[in-house]
Amino acid sequence: MTRCWRTNGAGCNTIVLSVFLLLSTCAWSSVFVRWTTSALPPAREFGLNDIVVSWNGGVPPLLALARERGYRVYVDGSLQQATAAAEKGETDGWSGIVLNVRQAQRAEIESTLASLRSAHPKLRFLVLNPDGKQPEMRGSLVIKRDSVLEVSSPTAQPWIDTNLALVRIEERSHHGQIPLYSFSWNVEESRPQQRSATDYTLAIAESGAFHADLILDMDERLQKALTQHDPEAWKLWNEVRRYANFYSQPTQQKLEAAANVAVVVDAFDTSDEVMNLFARHNIPFSVLLPADLKGADLEGFDIIVVLAKADSATCERLANFATHGKTAVLVDAHGSYPWHKQDAVRLNEHAVSYAIGSGNVLELSEPVTDPETFAQDIRRLMGKQNALLSLWNGLTTIAVPYRERGGTLKVIEFINYAEEPVRVQVRVKGSFSSVRYETPESACCKSLAPEIHDGFTEFVIPDLLITGRVHLEGSQPDTSQADRK
Repeated sequence: MTRCWRTNGAGCNTIVLSVFLLLSTCAWSSVFVRWTTSALPPAREFGLNDIVVSWNGGVPPLLALARERGYRVYVDGSLQQATAAAEKGETDGWSGIVLNVRQAQRAEIESTLASLRSAHPKLRFLVLNPDGKQPEMRGSLVIKRDSVLEVSSPTAQPWIDTNLALVRIEERSHHGQIPLYSFSWNVEESRPQQRSATDYTLAIAESGAFHADLILDMDERLQKALTQHDPEAWKLWNEVRRYANFYSQPTQQKLEAAANVAVVVDAFDTSDEVMNLFARHNIPFSVLLPADLKGADLEGFDIIVVLAKADSATCERLANFATHGKTAVLVDAHGSYPWHKQDAVRLNEHAVSYAIGSGNVLELSEPVTDPETFAQDIRRLMGKQNALLSLWNGLTTIAVPYRERGGTLKVIEFINYAEEPVRVQVRVKGSFSSVRYETPESACCKSLAPEIHDGFTEFVIPDLLITGRVHLEGSQPDTSQADRK
């Protein structure tokens, strides 16, 4: 989906500054910087025009200073504070209110938002999820046992922490609203709390690639150094700002995330390692609730993974889904299901398969305890012909495909979580005559040589540093099936 203008914020007694340098009203993504010191550079120097200050019943002096220096004002508060803040905001001419809402409070947010927007039509109301995690690459496996996350010994492959699951959940939770999140930096006792340009740019690259908005915590020492006109501080910030500018470029494309795997859950859990590993293995997925299966268009999905308890109506829809050559996977399945009329094939101690029409249903008798292996199994079930994209030499890289609404792939966003450039070979479903590549470090666009085989396009990104965007053009009809006849 196209990212359109908005602002946001978080944090107690802090100010958030929006890195938003556009004249256009639409962009890929927006980045906000949490500001905590008393000094504040002018908006024209810092390249910002929106601030968010935490609501504490009064107006901090810095807020007045920020308005004098060219910033628009948004106030951040809880659901309980929203009404009082909105009344004050209309009196003082604020631009809007940001609601800082944890996942557990999401059930009540929609009715509250509707009431607030009706009562205060001149104000903008936005929702922030503060439960994101620092994007990084680490060497330990996380396994869930009896709802408890356990950290194993170091693994052979890099383990990537991403916020893609959170973004997909936010998209499902609030249709039509751009996901907005923040995270706290991991504190290491072995070194001072000071972030590098790479720390900041990776966080920005991730939110931008996911087409979400981000509130970014900035080191207080960097804030002070910028207000004191320190050359090294401004050198670092200019590098960070280049990445923010890359994702705040205007775009007219109306895109949506492409996915051929659905994950059905009872409740939204942003820490779910199953979805984290789907992202890690470049399995494009959407998040659904059981109720969604009753009316949702499932035509675009090849696999449905059910982590929720399935009622009779859900099971009937899954059976129909499988009949059309698709695969349904039920996790921790116990009960009587429509497909039990068929003969079961024992796959292993904890898994059986039922053939239904031209598809099948897999039942797993246990919860997922090893998300790494589970993600690999789903990838194998998908098969080569159903994979929307595949990466080689991409252990540290996540690719996120986007398509025209209900149409063909148009854009792929890439993030490299390592701190050195990598050469990535990409295979994407569809025949494309033009592949163009852009990064924050180079002007748009460099042409990459596509090779088309059997309805798939292959190309190579020679030096993916932190982030890059591929534009796919010249889509051709898939004649691979006809050629084989």
